[in-house]
Amino acid sequence: MLLDAVKGNLNLSEFIVMVISSLTVIFLTMPIHEFSHGFVASKLGDPTPKFMGRLTLNPFAHIDYMGALCILLFNFGWAKPVQVNTRYFKNPKRDMALTAAAGPLSNILLAFLSMLIFSFIYNIFNFNDTIITYIFLFFYYIAIINIHLAVFNLIPIPPLDGSKILNVILPYKLYYKILRYERYATILLFALLYTGVLSRPINIVANYVINGILYITQLPFNLF
Repeated sequence: MLLDAVKGNLNLSEFIVMVISSLTVIFLTMPIHEFSHGFVASKLGDPTPKFMGRLTLNPFAHIDYMGALCILLFNFGWAKPVQVNTRYFKNPKRDMALTAAAGPLSNILLAFLSMLIFSFIYNIFNFNDTIITYIFLFFYYIAIINIHLAVFNLIPIPPLDGSKILNVILPYKLYYKILRYERYATILLFALLYTGVLSRPINIVANYVINGILYITQLPFNLF
């Protein structure tokens, strides 16, 4: 995001809207993402998120500052992970996967809602109004960042949510062997982000998802 501005791909007004959108994601979307993890874990019998003070939408309970910076720079990042204790789950593998999936799912739902508002503005309002244009861009950026967050978090590399979802189909021994290298996987993840190797495939997948959501949200307006 900010890299686009540095490269001169955005004018000042677009840059300001982009920063406001990113900050909205950091202070609203990421708390919802982490709250979703904790809420599902609690519903499945684990009291740990509640004891750790993570069943809240207070952003300061969830923000990871390095992850927030990555959202500003790359469109994807992370918050402080919600701790869960699988010993409380009736079916540890399944329930851990459901808990992990709740975060990216919340991003997809928020993106869908943002794109629905985006489509409404696009089809109803007059773009000669500068304020309307900025509101339009705001919801567009919110949708884009949320989809990038969902796609990024579904990558099956520890400690991302995708690795916990992968646990459903992997044998316990193999999964715990992978977890042993979580520290190195995190370093690898940072390296891939820094070099941009990971950005291209994430952007490709995210664009397909965004186009699909846009197609669905445009349907009611195309019909009428």
